[in-house]
Amino acid sequence: MALVERDSRELAVVVQCELLSLQRSAVYYQAALVSERELLIKRRIDEVYTASPFYGIRKIPAQLCQEGLVVNHKAVARHMREMGLRAIYPGPNLSKRTQQHAVYPYLLRGLTIERPNQVWGVDITYIRLRAGWLYLFAVLDWYSRFVVSWALDQTLEIGFVLEAMATALATATPTICNSDQGSHFTSPHYTGLLLADQVQISMDGKGRALDNIFTERLWRTLKYEEVYLKDYASPREARTSLGDYLYFYNHRRLHQALAYQTPAQIYFQEGVQSTDKNALLLS
Repeated sequence: MALVERDSRELAVVVQCELLSLQRSAVYYQAALVSERELLIKRRIDEVYTASPFYGIRKIPAQLCQEGLVVNHKAVARHMREMGLRAIYPGPNLSKRTQQHAVYPYLLRGLTIERPNQVWGVDITYIRLRAGWLYLFAVLDWYSRFVVSWALDQTLEIGFVLEAMATALATATPTICNSDQGSHFTSPHYTGLLLADQVQISMDGKGRALDNIFTERLWRTLKYEEVYLKDYASPREARTSLGDYLYFYNHRRLHQALAYQTPAQIYFQEGVQSTDKNALLLS
């Protein structure tokens, strides 16, 4: 990866970032000033949630307590909110929308997915660093499991989501794009991008993370095969390693559900018919 020179006299940092398609937050990154205990708690919350996404703000602290890591449910709820995590059972929604923002209905129940770019799913997940964390946003084609676009950022501000979605829409236009009801995805800035391209907007039912099941499976695979095996020292290291993994995931990793083909093979194939054995019926 090219390096951004902060003391360059020829190009301002903002220009270098634009040329390299980098988030400025990664360039100016400094390790989050958090305690080792908080980092440990968040690591274990992420691991417990990934293994058991139906665990919420009652079972997770109980699990941590059994491991000798005493933390109350209010602290777990705060950490999960900061991490963008939500349990799959109907209950307190930790990814809350802004009240004046519109919520769209869930359009995928009973729908047969039979071609690439028919349905995209989007979501944000927590990526741990050695001394902090980042957030990963991805656009996933549900038919092929191909990651169309992704972005990392140090904060949950909406900019990195809009950039990645704009990049995805520059390459293809889905019929439907599905998300949760979080504030990023109910924001007029985000929905406006989709509506401008006449994309139908679908949103999970409140407290129903399984409505976005294929994106949740992507996060689980990425965590077990990449994130939990690494110890990223910086956002730059995380970006490079995750980029390598996501390229492997798209172009080299064989998927049993795709008849042992790669997502790229399915995504870029032509003439997909509705009778294809990879077609999905959502119920």
